[in-house]
Amino acid sequence: MKKILTSIACLLIVAAASAQSEKYTKAMQAAIANLDSLHTAEAWTDAANTFQRIADAEKTQWLPYYYAALGNVMSGLMSSGVSGAAPTPDKIDPLADKAQELISKAAALTKENSEIYCVKKMIATTRMMADPMNRYMTYGPQAAEALQKAKALNPENPRVYLLEGQDKFYTPEQFGGSKTEAKALFEQSLKKYDSYKPETDIHPQWGKSQVLYFLGQLK
Repeated sequence: MKKILTSIACLLIVAAASAQSEKYTKAMQAAIANLDSLHTAEAWTDAANTFQRIADAEKTQWLPYYYAALGNVMSGLMSSGVSGAAPTPDKIDPLADKAQELISKAAALTKENSEIYCVKKMIATTRMMADPMNRYMTYGPQAAEALQKAKALNPENPRVYLLEGQDKFYTPEQFGGSKTEAKALFEQSLKKYDSYKPETDIHPQWGKSQVLYFLGQLK
């Protein structure tokens, strides 16, 4: 009888864990579905808040913390000079701070991970774009170092070449920018996207629409 009760208890635990895992996966799938269609800072902030609620409920999964960090940093970038808006450090820095807090939590739950370093690169870029003249020497090298680490960890990660291409696209030629080099990097990124196979359907896949946008600008 004791063995039977133990077996039943084990089955109930497994069933509960399976239900929780399915609930988590469905929540993530729903939140991820529209990422490539987000085009405003407000939309990215809403997405970040959704992922943070999932992260707070799960606590042991790195992906929701990662996506929450991504949402905050994308909101920051769209509020900075990258999107053509006037940089406002008082508005952008809190978003970068939040993204840093969340990506640190994600990093603590996964091994050396190219995707984590892509977001770290974006955070450094966001801080720099809030006040380029005064922050370039501090955050420019941090962004470059994080991107090189992302590439070293996974040379097949298409987001690495997207971020490299954006740097070349937005940087003035006198400071090393080049639309020609940007186009080559976006084309390389697109090839990586075409062959890239994420570990699961909730692992990072975002960015292809951005590559296509930039290539459309560089025809």
